[in-house]
Amino acid sequence: MKFGVVSFPGSNCDEDMVYVLEEKLGQKVEKLWHKDTDLKGADFIVLPGGFSYGDYLRSGAIAKLSPIMGEVIKHANKGGYVMGICNGFQILTESGLLEGALLHNNNQKFICRNVYLKPGSQNTPITSGLKADKAYKIPIAHGEGRFYAPEETMDSILQNDQVLFRYASEEGIVSDEFNPNGSLNNIAGICNKGKNVFGMMPHPERAADSELNNEDGKLMFESLLKFC
Repeated sequence: MKFGVVSFPGSNCDEDMVYVLEEKLGQKVEKLWHKDTDLKGADFIVLPGGFSYGDYLRSGAIAKLSPIMGEVIKHANKGGYVMGICNGFQILTESGLLEGALLHNNNQKFICRNVYLKPGSQNTPITSGLKADKAYKIPIAHGEGRFYAPEETMDSILQNDQVLFRYASEEGIVSDEFNPNGSLNNIAGICNKGKNVFGMMPHPERAADSELNNEDGKLMFESLLKFC
């Protein structure tokens, strides 16, 4: 599989993603610039974290207009794999590839710390290889990570088994107490109905190296590789 990692003005996790995919997982990676209009043969597109266009207007609102996104949307609509992490998740919701929106954290502050995630589904490529009853330690770093969707949309997300991860305790308890930003239903990530587009606020690429004393994120990438 060949991955394409997109860089927007303000992206700051693109090289982290390239490093993990190439060095830790042995995958082929194509670096894509936001002005490109060709995915250069990439099978799996990654929109990394950062602050695209300075997060002006709304996070991801300008990035969705970049030339590359027209090709990313076509790729996704044909069943191609697309994953957005943090700012990438925001871009996916802004572009309509994922439902809902990411609002300001309920404490109105930027949050940067480790959290624990519990898989919300066993039927997606990123979660199929994970243990349903285990909590995975993954860092977050965002100011606008509070997942929101209208009631009808949320009902659809739940009914279609689209929740990738929920914020939880180290023991895997899902409750408001362990929700860092006020996300509805403790949601940390979702996929589309076709389960080929994935978005999550936490950063698995920052937890995929033994040098960081945390490889929980690597397990998520390994699941993707196995089931995509």
